[in-house]
Amino acid sequence: MTGGARPGPAGDGALPYPRLRRGDRVVVAAPSGPVDAARLAAGCAALRGLGLEVELAPHVTDRVALDGSGARPGWQGLAGTDADRAADLTAAWCDPGVRAVLCARGGYGATRLLDHLDWNVLAAAGPGTLLHGSSDITALHAAFGARLGVTTSFGPMIATELTAAGDDDAPTAASFAAALFGPSAPPVTGTGALRPGRAPAVAEGPLTGGTLTLLTALLGTPYAPPPAAGRVVFLEDVAEAPYRIDRMLTQLRQSGWLDGAAGIVLGTWTGCGDPAELAAVFAGRLGPLEAPVLTGVPAGHGPRQLTLELGARVRLDARARTLTQVPTPDHPTDRVPASTLAAAADPRPGGAR
Repeated sequence: MTGGARPGPAGDGALPYPRLRRGDRVVVAAPSGPVDAARLAAGCAALRGLGLEVELAPHVTDRVALDGSGARPGWQGLAGTDADRAADLTAAWCDPGVRAVLCARGGYGATRLLDHLDWNVLAAAGPGTLLHGSSDITALHAAFGARLGVTTSFGPMIATELTAAGDDDAPTAASFAAALFGPSAPPVTGTGALRPGRAPAVAEGPLTGGTLTLLTALLGTPYAPPPAAGRVVFLEDVAEAPYRIDRMLTQLRQSGWLDGAAGIVLGTWTGCGDPAELAAVFAGRLGPLEAPVLTGVPAGHGPRQLTLELGARVRLDARARTLTQVPTPDHPTDRVPASTLAAAADPRPGGAR
């Protein structure tokens, strides 16, 4: 079911996802790998602490092998069959009473769903739902952005990173709440810039990208994100050796996908080898693009995971080392009370009550 799409507004803007309010109904789904029950319960408690009405998708706790048979020790698992996971995602997205579909975890499996989704049905449901997740969920971010013309939320997932935030990482929870409830994702600050003295230092455009492995896996498929020309590209990954990152960046360049990119934002690269070797890879592969490159943004798979709005227009300032969402008329401003955002800054499950 590969056909069907609803374009966003004219120009490069996508329709912004709806901001949440206390009392909104949300569904936690698992489009990828199997979910740990204890972490899922803790994550749902944190969501309820934000005043949300939380439901679990029917198959969120399922476990099967890649061939759909019963889960086996040591085998890669999925949170249910492809058909069941696609049905959960479709039902939640198309339910007019659901304001957000929040992904429990990544792992593997989201790319397998894409052929099982009826894009005309999803488009007919309208833009009134928010999709949130990261890592393997990059496949859904790309497809939803391109085919449904909506922005999506890239950040900590409900049964993994959100519950792993410790007492010293209130910013992860606060950024998550601000991005989902506030008028826009909050600004983020990096730690450096690639060739900071080289012009241009500032870039502006819609934010695209996600986890590098998934972006390269989508190239050549009907679900590949639109080319990065005129866009700010966010990239991150986990547990990939520098030579593999070099190979994937080479693939993005040789395919032409990175041609004309306005700017690059590099997130976390946890478990990706020697930082000095990585820096050399980035300089060699991204330096020739003649675009500003912001490094060290705490988003992705690191211990601190700030939330980004993919598809939203952003401004990258390599000199100031900042990434800021640009206000647009489409983004609402009459949203969450300050008390709700303050509660999210408490990293305990459920936050301050």
